[in-house]
This record gives sequence, C-alpha cells and structure tokens, in this order.
Amino acid sequence: MVLDLMAQLDRESTERTKIETLLRELLDSKRNRKSEQLSPEQLALFAELLQARQEQTESSGKGDGSDDDAAGGATGNASPKRRAGGRQSLPKHLQRERIVHDLAEEEKHCATCQKDLRPIGEETSERYEYIPAQLKVVEDVCKKYACECTVKTAAKPPQPIEKGTAGASLLAQVIVAKTADHLPLNRQEKIFERHGADISRKTMCGWLAQCAGILKPLYGKAKEVLFESKVIGTDDTGVKVLDEKLPFARTGRIWPYYGDPDHPVILYDYTQTRARAGPEEFLKGYRGHLQADAYGGYDAFFKDPARGLIEVACWTHARRYYVKALDSGQARMGPALLFIAQLYRVEE
Repeated sequence: MVLDLMAQLDRESTERTKIETLLRELLDSKRNRKSEQLSPEQLALFAELLQARQEQTESSGKGDGSDDDAAGGATGNASPKRRAGGRQSLPKHLQRERIVHDLAEEEKHCATCQKDLRPIGEETSERYEYIPAQLKVVEDVCKKYACECTVKTAAKPPQPIEKGTAGASLLAQVIVAKTADHLPLNRQEKIFERHGADISRKTMCGWLAQCAGILKPLYGKAKEVLFESKVIGTDDTGVKVLDEKLPFARTGRIWPYYGDPDHPVILYDYTQTRARAGPEEFLKGYRGHLQADAYGGYDAFFKDPARGLIEVACWTHARRYYVKALDSGQARMGPALLFIAQLYRVEE
C-alpha cells in the first residue's frame, strides 16, 4: 500500500513538473523572450562542475585527463581580437582627385625678416565624397538605306527586354536594390522620381518577372555548382503571399540552399506550402550531406539508401532542448551546454 502511494506521488510530481514547464514556456513566449544565451557566470559554473567531476574521477583512478581542455577553455579569454583604434586609411583602389590648397601670393612673404617663404613640404588629408547616381537616355539611331528594289536598316544591339525602356544596367540596379539592398519597388519608384524619371512599381515588377526568365540558365548553372558541395544547408522561412482566391494572405515558403566553402553558392526556391515535395524536387540528383532542422519532411530522404543523402543535424535546434531542461531546474544539462559553447567558439 505504501509503495503504491509513493509511486502515485512520483507520477503526480512528474506530471506537475511537466505542466509547470509548459506554463513557463508559454509565459516566456508571451513575453517575447527569444534569447537562449548563457551568461559567462553560468558557463564558468559549468566549468567548475566539470573540473570537480574530473578531480573526482582522477582520485578514483579512472580519469584520463581528456576533460582538462574542455573545463579550462570555458574560463579562458574567448573574445575575438579587435582591430587597433584610430582612423583607418581610405581604400587605395578608389578614384582619387588631388586638390592643392596654396597660400595667396602676398602671404608667401615674411613680414619679420622680409624674405620670401620657401616650400618645405605639404600636409595631406583625405575625405570621402559621394557622386550621386544618374539616369541617362540612350537613343539607338538605326540608319536606313534604299534603292529602287530594296530597303535596308542597320541593326541595333540586342537588349535584355526587346522593345523595353530599360537597359541592362538599369535592370541590374533594380534587381540588386530589391534583393540585396532590400529596397521595395515603391521606394525605388520615389528614388527615380527624385531623378526626374517616372518609372512605376508596376513597370519594375514586370521587368523583374521577365528578368527571372532571362536568368534561368544562370540559375541552372549555379545549381550544378551547388550540387558539387559535400554539405548543403537548408531551412525554410514563411512569407505572406497575396491570393486573389482567398480573403486573407496565405503563407508561402522560401527555401535557401547553402553550398560548402569550396562551392559558395546560395540559391532560393519558393513553394506554396511546406510539403515535402518542394525540397524533394529541388534536391533531386544531389548525393551528399544535408544539414537541416528536424522537419519530418526530410526523414524519407535519409531512409532511402538510393537517394544517397546523409543527415547532418543542427546544433542550434539540439541545444534548444538542453536550454529548456536547464530552465526546468535540471542543472545536469549545464556541462552539455558548455561543450556546445566550445564548439561555437571553434566555429567563431
């Protein structure tokens, strides 16, 4: 009877702990607590625990000293080296304009000794100046010739968008400003207005769609380089997408695929949903290591030996569960977090 009561108390205590953990996580999410970082004091405490464990193991004659570096490294100075202070010299590759500032002729005479001043050197300082971008209109004039039986017209160079009003340089500017500088088309529209040009966001949106088709062969070549990587990293990010068939914005998915250091290619793929079919289609033909989170859609890739895909887990996702356990009062998770911190230090 007593044993049954004690077992029931253990079950209730375990259940209560689970409920308290869930409540704590819910409250943390409501308070927008995103950080999972550990303080230097916490890491030092974990290092002391490891050191004490090591000493205890050595005293029992079972230690091999393998944790010395692990424990000692946590308290060392891990801060990255900072660059020396002071003003840095301006880049030498930039175009330079030399402006010489001289004394007026009447100032080149000494009023005390009545002698002319002689040059003894110069002082040089540098500053940045910005030359604003400018738009220009290029007129393609095609000469025409004729005789009694024929008419010939000179051909102009082919353009990315035939019969379009944008040259290659302007198209490149719109693409880079939107994708690399994160300037939406409505802001670019206002920038062009300051240059005196009326280029609507609707027009630029059409340019982007046409350029996507033009650049498709380049995308294919970049994918070939990406698939030569030993490791490809991927994840998915939700994006709000307008849908005329729905009264609200639905969630689409953008999947980035990162190549390894020897194949530094980053490609993006868009899918309407998070279904497995998206990454399955993109990764068709790739054999190597795939680093991703624990999304269940990837599991089928790794279970099929014919696919040739090897799963590589993500330390950030794994570490999250140790942090949750530590927050729940399970102090024994500390050393694991210390080891992960050391891996992060190596990576940094």
